[in-house]
Amino acid sequence: MTEPLLELLPRLTQLSTTLSRGQLYERATAAAGVSLERPAMTILVVLATAGEPLRIGRIAEQMQVAGPHVTRHVQGLEHRGLVERVVDAGDQRARLIALTAAGRAVTDRYLGTVSGWFTDALAGWTARERSELTRLLGRMVDDLTEHLSAELRD
Repeated sequence: MTEPLLELLPRLTQLSTTLSRGQLYERATAAAGVSLERPAMTILVVLATAGEPLRIGRIAEQMQVAGPHVTRHVQGLEHRGLVERVVDAGDQRARLIALTAAGRAVTDRYLGTVSGWFTDALAGWTARERSELTRLLGRMVDDLTEHLSAELRD
């Protein structure tokens, strides 16, 4: 491994620790007036980010968890009126999970809170630096996820 990558690992650990110890999730949900378990909020964020209804399997894939885990949380979100099952236009037998207006509002409040913190923290960065961070971090996550998934399959 090259030296710059060796320097990256402790920084990633530090970032993970900062986000965990800083109780980002707990503080964000409290500030947004939301009371949901972390997996349930993650489902809402996955749906909001996708911009379209998704199958349970696709949500599970995005979360890197098993389908039954997602199904349990979707049922709770349905009960609260935050998501609904809709017919898949491509397969009338299948159901997709969609955000309701209430689910969208909850997700927007949560993401607005988190986005505000990151915007404030990176206020001294240029637009180009923020864009480059987003691009490179996204690429790293995609490549690392694919590599580790391949390792598990082998």
